[in-house]
Amino acid sequence: MKAIGYTERGPISAETSVVEFETERPRPSPNDLLVEVRGISVNPVDVKVRANRQPPEGEPRILGFDAAGVVREAGAATARFKPGDEVFYAGDFTRPGANAEFHAVDERIVGRKPRSLGFAEAAALPLTSITAWEILFDSFALREGEGEGESLLVVGGAGGVGSILIQLAKKLTGLTVIATASRPDTQAWVVKMGADRIVNHRNPLDEEMRALGIAPRYVAALTNTDEHFASIVELIKPRGHIAVIDDPQSLDITAIKLKALSFSWEFMFARSMFRTDDMDVQHELLNRVADLVDDGTLTATVNRHGGEMGVGSLRSALALQESGAAIGKTVLDGFRRA
Repeated sequence: MKAIGYTERGPISAETSVVEFETERPRPSPNDLLVEVRGISVNPVDVKVRANRQPPEGEPRILGFDAAGVVREAGAATARFKPGDEVFYAGDFTRPGANAEFHAVDERIVGRKPRSLGFAEAAALPLTSITAWEILFDSFALREGEGEGESLLVVGGAGGVGSILIQLAKKLTGLTVIATASRPDTQAWVVKMGADRIVNHRNPLDEEMRALGIAPRYVAALTNTDEHFASIVELIKPRGHIAVIDDPQSLDITAIKLKALSFSWEFMFARSMFRTDDMDVQHELLNRVADLVDDGTLTATVNRHGGEMGVGSLRSALALQESGAAIGKTVLDGFRRA
């Protein structure tokens, strides 16, 4: 089968960063589905892994952590899906990715594809939806409908996670949502996603929030946490909660003591990496997201469709993601089918 991977870590401009090659079709284990990939999206994790992790000698690493497609085979121990079903999912950090014609994935982290979306549009949602859902309902320990009278600050509101986090917070909780955005196009985007207020992360966030007269109880730090952490500690309510998804190099965690703040990392691959007992909650929440999309509660977060998967189109999508200027999600169709 066709696949796209990289053979040397390094910049997206290097020839070895996006390479098409032929490889064997995966053989599904008893818990796996073999999916014919019809749509993918790119994420910051693709950029980070490609830039920093050297593949095994002589073996291109296939990236791609969001996919939608059609089940072609179902392992002997599967029970949730059958061949012909349309699915979407975010995959497993420890296994080959979905930038290929076929992909094997544990059915416990797979959801039914929203009927109202095409494959590429659907592929924009899994990783970001799971991340946002786990921030709200695992890290912050909110229940649906809770949060009235409290606020959430989303740092990096126009990115992929921010785009769906704003929507989930507005539709499923009572929180007031403040999103950070610095350009007219990103500001328009977060308003489209449902943000109540906007602040500019090019300025000190504590000063921006003080001007609004709002002290949030919850902060989702999605980008540039190193830069913003001191301001976040200053602006958040005592006994508030900070959830972080990026990779800050140095945080003074003792700074949160005087306000008795809670701090948590969110990494949506943790359940699949460690085969946790509750791994299948990601199957359930993806099905819930599909229902919310199909009934019009949530809207697609695609802002750029890059055409069919190929070396040029994938390199372009990854370069945009790496630039830091991406809004919402960039998606591609699968390989051209014969």
